Amino acid sequence: MAVEFLETPEGRRIAYHRTAGKGPGVVFLGGFKSDMEGSKAVHLEGWAKRSGRAFLRFDYSGHGQSGGDFTDGCIGDWAADARAVIEALTEGPQVLVGSSMGGWISLLMTQALPARVAGLVTIAAAPDFTEAGFWASFNEAERRQVMEEGQIAVPSEYGEPYIITRRLIEDGRDHLVMDKPLPLPFPVRCLQGTADTAVSTETALALLEHAACEDMRLTLVKGADHSFSSPPCLVLIEKTIEKVLNRAGEG
Repeated sequence: MAVEFLETPEGRRIAYHRTAGKGPGVVFLGGFKSDMEGSKAVHLEGWAKRSGRAFLRFDYSGHGQSGGDFTDGCIGDWAADARAVIEALTEGPQVLVGSSMGGWISLLMTQALPARVAGLVTIAAAPDFTEAGFWASFNEAERRQVMEEGQIAVPSEYGEPYIITRRLIEDGRDHLVMDKPLPLPFPVRCLQGTADTAVSTETALALLEHAACEDMRLTLVKGADHSFSSPPCLVLIEKTIEKVLNRAGEG
């Protein structure tokens, strides 16, 4: 299936794959510097095709096959990209599946587009990670480098270092979700691995405690890492989405 492109209202060129099917559709929102060719996104597309379920996966600007440079982007840009694809490429309420940074982006979507959200599944959600993760871990010299030089390279266990920019940090502060009320009036299921070295179980528990939701559960998987892509984890994601669809009364 050939990749398609959407030009957003901001003029960014977003790559996506869309699968036709019944609603509510499922939208996969990937992580920081990941792309829609990752194992979770591709696996869920196969599940959606077998289930006859509408499904959308896409690359934020500066990621994967979308236009733009990664270091030019920030949370606000990537949230705007997500909003653009949801509004332009889906119909009716959607179940959002947010992985890592995609968990944060999906939470922003629940507040920006509440009528378009039927449910939420997060996988190692990393809300507010630019502040609570990167900035909090920097020492004074590193913070000065970010603010004065505009960026800093941070080691990554996934290969090339992450380039963390001043814009990413400052924009992230405008999009925090853990410092204000977070109403989630639909089924929410959070998945978290106990061997995740990027997002802690404490982060998952903090989200569970903070969100205002009457139907929210957290599942901890012993030994699962941040990728959450082992065969059992992929099956668990499938089953969790199906449960959210059923709980939403529209599965």
